Amino acid sequence: MAKEAVKKIKLQIPAGKATPAPPVGTVLGPAGINLQEFCTRYNDATREKMGDILPVEISIYDDRSFDFIIKTPPTAFLLKKYAKVAKGSVKGSKEKVATLSQAQLKEIAEIKLPDLNAYDVDAAMKTVAGTAKNMGIAIEGQE
Repeated sequence: MAKEAVKKIKLQIPAGKATPAPPVGTVLGPAGINLQEFCTRYNDATREKMGDILPVEISIYDDRSFDFIIKTPPTAFLLKKYAKVAKGSVKGSKEKVATLSQAQLKEIAEIKLPDLNAYDVDAAMKTVAGTAKNMGIAIEGQE
């Protein structure tokens, strides 16, 4: 019989840099799981994506065991990384802070596709382009 999850916790942690210190420790400590074991397993699983911020969904079971699923980096994080900007526009779509090419947009959409509710890359590109527009990042060939 499958174990039933008692609690689900979602965190965004830099890849390969999870430590038992806050914010990981303060969130997972009260759940009663072994923090060092979680950090070791997470860091091993994310070592090749060093530098990225990765959302992780942790399922905690009644016997204090746990599983986790690592998601793709947040769209805003990827857009800032590809546009080489520290943050998006303060005024949203009214102020442009950077421009991305269609190729870069497609690359981001392909990375995000597993976590988006889109069936193909074109639909994912539209979703990512909407986020980019709200961050003040223009896409070449689009208004």
